[in-house]
Amino acid sequence: MTIGSRIEAIKEKDARRPGFPGEHLAVLGTGVLLLLTAGRSRSLGRRLLAGAAGGALVGRAASGTGGLARVARMMQGDRGGGRSGVRVHRSI
Repeated sequence: MTIGSRIEAIKEKDARRPGFPGEHLAVLGTGVLLLLTAGRSRSLGRRLLAGAAGGALVGRAASGTGGLARVARMMQGDRGGGRSGVRVHRSI
């Protein structure tokens, strides 16, 4: 099993699991705390590690299971069955 196929298997398993209430807020808070830690750290290695982990968690909060994008759709009244009201226009 290659690393790429292993990562895909983990992503599929994670997408199938049910989220818990407030998951995106917990992940977002943890990511922000890691980014703040990265900014305060004196060690370059610690800055890079905490910054990368914090950025990944903030991205996960925005797009992952139970993410902010899903919450925004729910607030607009789209429960997945109809149009979201978002229009994409092609620009030059």
